[in-house]
Amino acid sequence: MARPTAGGSTFSVIGSDVVIRGDIEATADLHIDGRVEGDIKCASLVQGDGSQIDGAITAETARVGGAVSGSITARELVVLRTAKINGDVHYDALTIEQGAEVEGRFAHRTPSRATAAPLASPKPSDDSEPKLTLAS
Repeated sequence: MARPTAGGSTFSVIGSDVVIRGDIEATADLHIDGRVEGDIKCASLVQGDGSQIDGAITAETARVGGAVSGSITARELVVLRTAKINGDVHYDALTIEQGAEVEGRFAHRTPSRATAAPLASPKPSDDSEPKLTLAS
C-alpha cells in the first residue's frame, strides 16, 4: 500500500503477515515488516525488527533491523542492534549499533563508483576516507 508523505512522495508498506516471493523494484520508499524472498531495489528501505529478507538489497539509504540473507549495497546504511545480516555489505556511510550481527565482508564504495555494482576490494584514496560510525 502506498501512502503519501508530507513532501508529496509515497512509501509502501509490506506488513508483518505478508510473504512476497519475487524481486521488488520501487521508486518510492519501502518499509518491510514481513518476509521477502527476492532482490529489492528502492530509493529508501526501512526493515522492521521481525522481518526477513532473502535476497540482495540495493538502496540509496537503508535502515536494517531484521534478518537479511544476501548482500546489501547502500549509499547510507544504518544497521540496528536487532539486525542479523548474512552477506557482504557495500556502503558509502555506515552506522552500526552495538549488538548487530554481521556474517560477511564490509567494503567502502568510492563516490565515483557509487552507482556501480558492488566492489570486491576498493582502493583507498587520500580524498575519500571511509565513514564508519559505531552507535551504542
